[in-house]
Amino acid sequence: MLDWFKVNLQYLLPKHLISRLVGKLAAAEAGGLTTWLIKIFIKHFQVDMSEAVYPAPEHYKTFNEFFTRPLKPEVRPLCEEPNTLVQAVDGTVSQFGKIHDDRVFQAKGHDYSLTTLLGGKPELAKPFKGGQFATIYLAPKDYHRIHMPIEGTLTDMVYIPGDLFSVNPLTAENVPGLFARNERVVAYFDTPVGRMAMVLVGATIVASIETVWAGTVTPPAGQNVQHWQYEQDSESAVKLAKGEEMGRFKLGSTIVVCFEQNQIEFADLAAGQVTRLGQPFATRTPK
Repeated sequence: MLDWFKVNLQYLLPKHLISRLVGKLAAAEAGGLTTWLIKIFIKHFQVDMSEAVYPAPEHYKTFNEFFTRPLKPEVRPLCEEPNTLVQAVDGTVSQFGKIHDDRVFQAKGHDYSLTTLLGGKPELAKPFKGGQFATIYLAPKDYHRIHMPIEGTLTDMVYIPGDLFSVNPLTAENVPGLFARNERVVAYFDTPVGRMAMVLVGATIVASIETVWAGTVTPPAGQNVQHWQYEQDSESAVKLAKGEEMGRFKLGSTIVVCFEQNQIEFADLAAGQVTRLGQPFATRTPK
């Protein structure tokens, strides 16, 4: 009964308003109040600050600075094997596997449209039909920067307006089409394993989604799908190396990574498995 209440209350709450108010608080330089909130958060969610470049809560002027804190490079070594893709985030595997035509598995009893997830543009979704996907949930205690599983050149970015349901496991199991109905940003890359789509899914109290090339994409929330295309052969082309940062969340959320058919084989993934940035994620399919 409590779980039912938690899920259904979300349909009634003004999620965008709540998220933007929390965002303003998270961006405020509130001195001792900010430090106090950070300490409460660290204690409640058992955040391991020994991994952070700056472990002292007092270092951070805003909650957002704390939430997007950099980690010491040595705590997330990058797998350098040339045929190995690496985990893009610290998080937990929600689901992974084959994309069946235009359907992506969400949770028991739920799937959703790949084309809808990627912004309703069939020409962008087509390469991924029959391909592979992985959904990774970032809990509040996790590191919230997103990195490249493999080197790639940015070709497109799409912003899709939507809802802001929570993306925790309980909500994923009970809200149909969750990841294809929430606000999200999709970045498309040409890579050595073909096309790759990185979907950054917004959620309740996620105050911001950013990319390293565009800065803050949302907020403000848009009313329409927006599509940017990028030059790949010019000096201004966005080329990112394996393991390089590509974006970040301010407060926790989820990523969905999509690949073309017959291009990669996932490593020993399992639903519920904890992921750490830089660890093996998948390997290139032998040709």
